[in-house]
Order: sequence, then structure tokens, then C-alpha cells
Amino acid sequence: MASITDIIMQQVKSATSNVNIPSNVQEQVLGGLGNSILGSLTQTVAKPGGVDLVKGLLTGSSNAATSPITKLAGSLFSSNVLSKLNLGALGTTLSGLIPTIMGSLGGILKDQDGDGDVDLNDIIITLKGGSSNSGASLLGAATSILGGLGGMFGKK
Repeated sequence: MASITDIIMQQVKSATSNVNIPSNVQEQVLGGLGNSILGSLTQTVAKPGGVDLVKGLLTGSSNAATSPITKLAGSLFSSNVLSKLNLGALGTTLSGLIPTIMGSLGGILKDQDGDGDVDLNDIIITLKGGSSNSGASLLGAATSILGGLGGMFGKK
């Protein structure tokens, strides 16, 4: 199974495939979109009630367009990428793709550990990119955030 970063980048590339991004900033834009989305997920999961928000988004049970996670991703992208690149109308177009990308992540979170429900352990396994026995390491910021949360809830 692909890691969440791989899945996000696949969706970013798919959503931007018909957008004419100048080649000199394409890597920054695509990476910025991916980092903003991953950052919004990892920041949200660390907040009270955040695990449920991430669970709702990644299972597809909540509306990505109105999700605070999507709003945060847009803010991160705007402040960390668009403010530095001065892309004008293209920046507005790119920001408008974030709800679509977030919506495409719905359904990636499923019962990974076979216990019959989708819980924190399943979020951790999904972010690791495989089964609980895969040995894949967690992603940068998600390592400390989700590892710590898993420990609080007795998950390993």
C-alpha cells in the first residue's frame, strides 16, 4: 500500500494535470500543495477532536469542501507557497483545487487492523502506508504526533 504522502501527491498531480503551471515553479507548487495537505492533516490530528475530523475526511463521511482541514490546507498553501510565488490568477485556480484534492482522499481510510471499526490505530496504519506488520516508518511530523496519540490510547 502506498503511504499517505504518495496518495496525496498522486491526487495533487491528477488535479493539476490540466493546469498550465510554469515549469520554473512547478516543483514548488506541487510540493507545496502536497505539504499543505499533509500539514493540515497532521496539525488537525494533534488538536482536541482532530482524530475524528481526520477520520471523517479520510473515510469520506464528512464533506471535504466544508472541512476545517481543507480550510487549513488552503491557508497553509496560501501563506507558505502562493505568497512567495506571486502567481496571480493561477494562484486562485490552484487554491481552488484543494477541496477537490481533499475530497479525493475520502475513502482511503478503512479498517486496516481487522477489528471491525475505523479507529486511531487504522489512521496510524494508513499514514504508515501499509498493514500493521509492514514495518514502514511513519512520516516526519506524523511520527511524533500520531505515535504519541497512539501511546495515549494504548495503541502500538
